[in-house]
Amino acid sequence: MLTLKIAFRNIFRQRRRTFLTVLTMFGGFVLAAFSIGWADGTYNHIIDMFTRNRLGHIQVHKDNYLDRPTLYKTIDNYEAVRSKILGVKHVQACTARLYSMGLGSVGDKSAGIRIIGIDPDIENRATFFDKKILKGRPLSEKPHNETIIGKGLAKILAAGPGDSLVIVSQGADGSIANDIYIVVGVMESGDFMHDQTACYLHLTDAQDLLVLNGRVHELAVIVDNLNTVKAATRDITKTLNDSTLSVAPWQEFAKSFYHAMEADKNGNWVSLGVIILIVAVGVLNTVLMTVLERTREYGVLRAIGTGPGQIFRLVLLEVFIMAIISLIIGCILALGINYYFSLHGIPMPVDIEYGGVQFTEGLTEINFQSFYLPGLAVLLSAFLVSLFPALKAAHIAPAKAMRAH
Repeated sequence: MLTLKIAFRNIFRQRRRTFLTVLTMFGGFVLAAFSIGWADGTYNHIIDMFTRNRLGHIQVHKDNYLDRPTLYKTIDNYEAVRSKILGVKHVQACTARLYSMGLGSVGDKSAGIRIIGIDPDIENRATFFDKKILKGRPLSEKPHNETIIGKGLAKILAAGPGDSLVIVSQGADGSIANDIYIVVGVMESGDFMHDQTACYLHLTDAQDLLVLNGRVHELAVIVDNLNTVKAATRDITKTLNDSTLSVAPWQEFAKSFYHAMEADKNGNWVSLGVIILIVAVGVLNTVLMTVLERTREYGVLRAIGTGPGQIFRLVLLEVFIMAIISLIIGCILALGINYYFSLHGIPMPVDIEYGGVQFTEGLTEINFQSFYLPGLAVLLSAFLVSLFPALKAAHIAPAKAMRAH
């Protein structure tokens, strides 16, 4: 208790030096907390845009479809499967899709297309598909031989709302699949390559064209939060209990995007390391100067019987008290900053594209990691750099120290 009182007295005796030390640790903590919160918030925002608005957080396919996609690997009883998935905790929506390749023609212009069959009503609610339409209108809720094409494909075919699109493909029964569809809209997904081939049909129209009545290739699942993807994937797999179906989270069916995000996240730790190094150097400089200035004082303490261990603990305790003060103040400020920018975002100097998704601002996120990691880093760095000054103070020779000026 006496050591604590002396430590408090010492840190408030040199207010300017204490202020500078606290300011160094405080600034490092706030900067690190903001850096982690901004990185996590921005990454999660990008991931959510990429998955929620396009691919889904989780996908269900016929086994091995992702490795070797073919027209014939279909989910036959997809309505029953979808019903089971919707009953799983954390699942918000589940939409069915059908895929194939073909040739699309408008007048004398032709291009390779990717046929995508969707249920317009469910897709609009699940991935906000109708919000991506630049021209025209969404697909009708009932099949009417309508199509929505990507922006790039519309440019290649010189097509727009009202034009007739002839599609030629292959049916699941081996026949030549062909029909005429009215272009009712042009959409932009944010993925340039995707928009050059995308051709969306009503799910029923696509099933009729490809002779896949009652069958789909994919069930895309949207969950309430990115943090629940893992649990929802496990629960869906358990609920379906079907070895012929594969349930994959976004990390598996969007591997290149996932690896790019992880690599970028790892680079953020370099910035955090630089911040902590600056804090450590600042604390070391301040504490060492404090010990050198108080050499005579430590000599007196040793002369009256204070043990080296007590002086060692005294120096560390002083640094610990300053660190705690800086963390308390830092938590309050960092919480306010992260909360503000989680609502308003930080405009990016240039638009950034990840996996075909464009975004113009970065959002911070308030999470436990953005506070406990900087807190531990500041405490640990302050403790480590204080060891040398504390050992120096503990082993001061009383007679020599008392003659110091």
